[in-house]
Amino acid sequence: MTCPKLARAVIPSTTAAEGRLRVVSDMLIHAFMTPDLFQRVTAHGAAVNLSSRAKFRLTGGDRVRYLNGQVTNDVRRANADETLYACVTDAKGRIAADVFVHAHEDTLLLDAEGDVRETLGMRLERYIVADDVELTDVTEEWQLWHVFGSAETPAHALRSNRFGVPGFDLWLPAAAAAPTFDTIDVLTDAELETWRIVQKVPRWPNELNAEMFPPEAGLESRAMDFTKGCYIGQEVLSRIKTTGKMPRELIAFDTDSPVNAGDEILTTKAVGSVTSVTVHPETGRIVGLAMVRQGMTAEPLSTSAGVLLRPR
Repeated sequence: MTCPKLARAVIPSTTAAEGRLRVVSDMLIHAFMTPDLFQRVTAHGAAVNLSSRAKFRLTGGDRVRYLNGQVTNDVRRANADETLYACVTDAKGRIAADVFVHAHEDTLLLDAEGDVRETLGMRLERYIVADDVELTDVTEEWQLWHVFGSAETPAHALRSNRFGVPGFDLWLPAAAAAPTFDTIDVLTDAELETWRIVQKVPRWPNELNAEMFPPEAGLESRAMDFTKGCYIGQEVLSRIKTTGKMPRELIAFDTDSPVNAGDEILTTKAVGSVTSVTVHPETGRIVGLAMVRQGMTAEPLSTSAGVLLRPR
């Protein structure tokens, strides 16, 4: 998602001392959520329409073995009750996409960011050689909704944690009526982006992209299995696991001053860059995510404009 350039952004301040509007100038703001909405989502959860995500179906007797050789997590554990989070990596261990996988009868279904629909399809097709596997793009055939927070999981839903809070997915035929949610809010893309950043969840292509290794984004526990056996990129990622050394790491920060996505981060020299920025709905402070050189988090970090970034 591209950050809109706002020459002047008006942000409600919720501190008791101010109780007024605060103006932040010349800032790239990814998204915005009102304090009231943030409180409702925190207390009761929310729904989001993820139907624009790319969706693929794998069939054939070798589908599990094949996909298990393409992703970082153990596809043998995929089932019809919950999603399995994983990364598709290249031969150098870098991220080609992050995906959610589940099994349904004699198929595997996976979804990924809409931006990687073409490249992910090509990447997965490339390694189907003599396997009994058929890959089909079913993006247009399904709606995909996600509900997170305090809502109870329906019997036909998939347990899934996409945005830092347990929730569930609903896959519905594209021709079916869209679900209605009477007791929770349906978030816009912009509101969801604010929630994601506040929850410190990395996203393609901001924090997850072709330059990044999954461990750099903190995905070891969620998206990786180091006992499953070989897959594309496994050797490099196993080395990172063994040595503990990687070029960068993900951090979350807050600050009082304007910060732009893409701003360079410094100690005494350049050590990284800001990847996502929003405004915290309750505090009115600027919060964001960044990728910085490993081991630099104990040092004072600031942007090239001199804005101090505080870890959160």
